Amino acid sequence: MLSLGKARIQLLIALGALLLFVPGLGAVHLFDWDEINFAEIAREMVVSGDWSRPTMGFEPFHEKPPLFMWMQAACMNAFGIGEFAARLPNALCGALTLVVLFRIGSRERDPIFGWLWVIAYVGSILPHLYFHSGIIDPWFNLFIFLGLYTFIRSVRERSLRQSILSGALVGLAVMTKGPAAIIIVGLAVFTYWALQRFKVFFSWAHIGAMLLSMVFIIALWFGIDLLRHGPDFTVAFFERQVALFTEEDAGHGGFFGYHFVVLLIGCFPASLFALQELLKPTKEGDERRAFRTWMMILFWVVLILFSVVSTKIVHYSSLCYFPLTYLAALQVERIWKKQEGFGWSRFAMGVIGNIIALAVIVLPFAAMRIERLKPLFSADRFAQGNLAANVRWTGLEAVAGAVLFAALLAAHVLHSKGRFRQSLLVSFGGVVLFIWCALYFFVNNIEGYSQRAAVEFFEARQDEPCYLLTKNYKSYVPEFYGRMREPQPNEEVLLGGPIDRPVYLSCKITSMAEVEALGTFHELYRKNGFVFFKREP
Repeated sequence: MLSLGKARIQLLIALGALLLFVPGLGAVHLFDWDEINFAEIAREMVVSGDWSRPTMGFEPFHEKPPLFMWMQAACMNAFGIGEFAARLPNALCGALTLVVLFRIGSRERDPIFGWLWVIAYVGSILPHLYFHSGIIDPWFNLFIFLGLYTFIRSVRERSLRQSILSGALVGLAVMTKGPAAIIIVGLAVFTYWALQRFKVFFSWAHIGAMLLSMVFIIALWFGIDLLRHGPDFTVAFFERQVALFTEEDAGHGGFFGYHFVVLLIGCFPASLFALQELLKPTKEGDERRAFRTWMMILFWVVLILFSVVSTKIVHYSSLCYFPLTYLAALQVERIWKKQEGFGWSRFAMGVIGNIIALAVIVLPFAAMRIERLKPLFSADRFAQGNLAANVRWTGLEAVAGAVLFAALLAAHVLHSKGRFRQSLLVSFGGVVLFIWCALYFFVNNIEGYSQRAAVEFFEARQDEPCYLLTKNYKSYVPEFYGRMREPQPNEEVLLGGPIDRPVYLSCKITSMAEVEALGTFHELYRKNGFVFFKREP
């Protein structure tokens, strides 16, 4: 049982997390593709009343299982369809994640370490930022991490209960995003087994219980869908998962070291302490060393796996945030308990942090002189159109970069005076404040360049009986922001076949001539690189 003190601490962490992650969730439109994709699936569940399978445009959608969208749909039922409800599940996930880190850190080491792990996680850029988003990965990662952790406990404690719980959690991860969860956990367990020179360190009976539990959770939906609708979804779903691993998704390629760079910059400053721990490991007792080994394995399995796959997307390596911040917390614990200096990470933090701060300070002033940047994009008419957006920059946006610079300077001064604990708190706390300022000052403006013209065009059609589509670019904006209510005829019919209501079309300026050549549409207007057309019935 939790002591009253620990219960209060966890409640404090959860409430603090909600204060960090909930405000502002609905302040800016959802972003194409992922945020709008998942929110639209949830919206269609609410509109149709059919939560049994994912749909897009009210047609079967085979790329994702439904668990995360069920969470979003539940929030939409409670708070209405919109950005706030679409992002709320991840804010709740953030609160749960930080409590989990404190509990595991306290169990594996002590409550101080639990606190330091929480601070390292919430005080790093991407780990914090993802809890403000509406993408699947925070819940997917949490289920995988908990699934692996309960497996570790099942081995250590010889606990059948933990084995069953482990399987259930991995099953929930599969229900959130797909079979990559099984691959990741399986590779981690196999790697640990190999490091033990294939000496059996687990109970085969417990492995069987874990697998049965996992299959049971997965079958609760996949099995029922298979019985109700046949194998179409299951076959198409697994074909899509294979394609993501073996083929480069359009616009999402990258070099082998892509995720190394993402983690180094995106997980600042925890990434620097983690690198320090990798280069000079903390000396541990056997049990603590074993858990550190598991965290190392999880880190390298995820990093190597998603460096090998052809599709490169920032959040593919986001499961690394758990072991990376654990490794960082080991170094932070050394500094905290032994009152030692940071070492070389202090100077690396200054270099990388000040580069980030300088970029954020310069960006708004560059944007205020956007005309000087347009010649750099002379070969890309769409990009030039984006830059023509009426986005207001005042220069105050540089406050975000100034906050980070000031925090780093204060941390440096405190470190120079031997106040290492305060220096740590200012470093991570400064990053939290920087993230908040960046969200407040930048995200709305970025959306103004990238998609707002298209969003506003389709939003204006919400109450009109009509058909909506895009031409030559993939987008889920028409479905979500146009509030589509039923399946549409196929694209060929909408472009030139018989129709019973108006058709509204959006294309990039680079495809304008192709739409005009159809002879069935007339241009309404063009804005920010997009051209908008209408076809009368």
